Amino acid sequence: MADAAYGLWPLVVLNTLLFIVFAASFFHPKSKRDWRAMGAYSAFLVALFTEMYGTPLTIYLLGGWLGNQFPLLKDTHAGGHLWNDLTGWQGDPHLSPFHLASYVAIGVGFWLIAAAWKVLHEAAQHDHLATTGPYSWVRHPQYDGFLLIMIGFLLQWPTIPTLIMFPVLVYVYARLARSEEREVADRFGEQWTVYAAGTPAFWPRRPHRTPPATKHGTPSTPGSARGPDSRATRR
Repeated sequence: MADAAYGLWPLVVLNTLLFIVFAASFFHPKSKRDWRAMGAYSAFLVALFTEMYGTPLTIYLLGGWLGNQFPLLKDTHAGGHLWNDLTGWQGDPHLSPFHLASYVAIGVGFWLIAAAWKVLHEAAQHDHLATTGPYSWVRHPQYDGFLLIMIGFLLQWPTIPTLIMFPVLVYVYARLARSEEREVADRFGEQWTVYAAGTPAFWPRRPHRTPPATKHGTPSTPGSARGPDSRATRR
């Protein structure tokens, strides 16, 4: 290697476990569906950090093909920031627009997972749906959070495996969401129908309604309160 940036397998394990545990502490997986969602996210992290600190397969594959056109594309840690290399960014790769945008996406992703869990926990105590907080903007905020984290890492350190995996994982989360929604529709009937009609699944839209208060003191509408990627609606 041109520097000691790769072959650092303890860092692969440490970073993978750190981000998995961090996400699990907010997501609190319990059901089989929760663990499938976490498994998809974890597989993405394993592929990512293996190339980031272990073996830079993408750099090896692209270096010989594009090395003459993109001299920055080399097997150093700085050379792994492909967007910077391909656009000719000459400054510190950690301060590039791509890297800064990645920090924002990853931070918002973790915030979204945590904020959604808070709403889910409160709704579970009252056994109702949740349209407050992130659930007033989108029906699957926790899945959106996981996807934002992955997008953040793709902005920071894209690799061939993770670029291939990402659309597959979007499909996996979409299927999990549809499965959850069928269960929620069976349980809440018309309430769910009204809520789903006014709230998009993944792409957020500003809510146009102000829900009245329920007897629990939690805002509610006929289709209210709990989003489909919640544990309370599954059990």
